Amino acid sequence: MAGRTGAQHLGDALKALGTDVVFGLPGVHNLPLWEALAEAGIRIVNVRHEQTAGYAADGYARATGKLGVALVTTGPGAANTLGAVGEAMASAAPVLVVATDIPSTLKRPGVVRGVLHETSDQQAMFAPVTKGGFTVHRADQIGTTVHRAARLALQPQTGPVYLGIPTDYLREKSESREPPATPAEGVLDLPDLARAADLLSGARRPLIWAGGGALRAEAGEAIGRLAERLAAPVITTFAARGLLPLDHPCLAPNPVHSPEVGELWDEADVVLAIGTDFDGLMTQNWLMPQPPKLIAVNVDADDAAKNYPPDITLVGDARRVVESLRPASRPGLPELTTRLGAISRRVRQRIRDEDPQAADFLSTLEEVLPEDAVLVSDMCVAGYWVGGFHRVRGPRKLAYPMGWGTLGYGFPSSLGAAAAETGRVICVTGDGGFLYAVGDLATLAEEQLPVTVVVVDDGGYGMLRYDQEQEGLPHRGVDWDSPDFVGLARSFGVHADRVAGFGRAFRRLLSEFIESGEPNVLVVRAKLKPPLNTSPRWYRRQGR
Repeated sequence: MAGRTGAQHLGDALKALGTDVVFGLPGVHNLPLWEALAEAGIRIVNVRHEQTAGYAADGYARATGKLGVALVTTGPGAANTLGAVGEAMASAAPVLVVATDIPSTLKRPGVVRGVLHETSDQQAMFAPVTKGGFTVHRADQIGTTVHRAARLALQPQTGPVYLGIPTDYLREKSESREPPATPAEGVLDLPDLARAADLLSGARRPLIWAGGGALRAEAGEAIGRLAERLAAPVITTFAARGLLPLDHPCLAPNPVHSPEVGELWDEADVVLAIGTDFDGLMTQNWLMPQPPKLIAVNVDADDAAKNYPPDITLVGDARRVVESLRPASRPGLPELTTRLGAISRRVRQRIRDEDPQAADFLSTLEEVLPEDAVLVSDMCVAGYWVGGFHRVRGPRKLAYPMGWGTLGYGFPSSLGAAAAETGRVICVTGDGGFLYAVGDLATLAEEQLPVTVVVVDDGGYGMLRYDQEQEGLPHRGVDWDSPDFVGLARSFGVHADRVAGFGRAFRRLLSEFIESGEPNVLVVRAKLKPPLNTSPRWYRRQGR
């Protein structure tokens, strides 16, 4: 029969979408994909666990804004990605999980026969953690279904999508079908635009709250111009760090968890919320008061209203909506800039007074990291400091698992960010999170990815240890004797070294490791206290 195999159709479709790299682990069912993608000129980064494939695809997507692709095999291989896919869903990362399924000839509806790797309904397994899913029912549908799945993943609000392909279709030949046409961008219909502009014009203390949707829409310049026009401070969520330049006169440089920044919210009479759902992590579990007036800009009206009900909702792309707003100019920009500078200095001094180690850590990152650096952080104590207080130099320069809060995100995601080749990658992880994917040191070495992994080794789960101490409880399940991380990394062929604390030796080695452009691991023996952006220390909860 003439035509191309299903695996080739998949490779053709991914190439047409601009995919240049995917992350995967071969299995008995998906081996034809390795040959087909090589033929299509698509690089496959071979990982050592399917969870890493999912996280790496997420890291690639966050670093580029493009579709990240994970290739996994049937049943347990697909299931191993679920934690990573859940993080992508919660953080709106556009990831496509391509998983094989058992041969169509062996499948019986409603019956689990015991075929190798069989699941009663593999697509249904992904339903709670994806935007949607597709299972191919004919080999000639593979190309068009890839395009449909990619469109869904990249359509705002972005997120992960599942694509299942029965393994027998990968070798079956068929003629290709034309991909579906891309719909034209719709015309904005904003009946409440003038009312929103009037509300902002009349505000005495306006505030802009920008979330991940603003960053994904590349709305930074438009928001910066609007903020200057209104003399309004801009608070960015963890997902929007880097949205505005560090020297922007309206940027509130710290999270709202800092009391000084929280005051900006408390005193605002009109809040313009752009691309955010006001999740519990950012709002201290909704302890922040409802503002007197709230304007929401969101691609999804239900998403905009689920936590803090808005007075006005403007539904559409964040950049286009903000560019359409034309409120009257307000005086007070120099005074605002002076105040925000004072806030930044006060927060920095408080960090220096409360935890000098954390202050040294943050100042070293600021001084040593190059302009093109992409910082990928795990959900660990050091990561909390990075997520809240590192001075992020631009959009997509920080990846942090703020959505689902998945421990073990940092190292595997950094592999994807490095494969994107957008800048030098630095990963900050704890010892606990690093152990989730330590086997992928083999991937780091094999691919020679330019990642500097900073492992903060405090001999256990530092955040959970702190929680137990706050409750006056003994340590249970949170302490261990760490392995020799330096020796472990070297056994994989990765250069590694260790230091104690975040002093001069840390600064020197971090600089050398980054400048080398090679994969390396720097182990730091240190114990940090958690910052104010973690729930045990939320100042509203403590009544301060």
